[in-house]
Amino acid sequence: MKLLDILLFSSAIAFFVMGVYESMVLGIGQAYSIFMLSLGLLFIYGYRKNKRRGDTKDS
Repeated sequence: MKLLDILLFSSAIAFFVMGVYESMVLGIGQAYSIFMLSLGLLFIYGYRKNKRRGDTKDS
């Protein structure tokens, strides 16, 4: 796992935890953007992980 992958994954988890907190305090409508940011970071992490896995199979 590369440093960028670690940063993406840990940021996604941190934003998810912040989103849970914000949704408990302010409601889900106010925390929606935080959840979407977390989901976007997870998608980018998964894309990079699958791309790396595909590159090693082709070699």
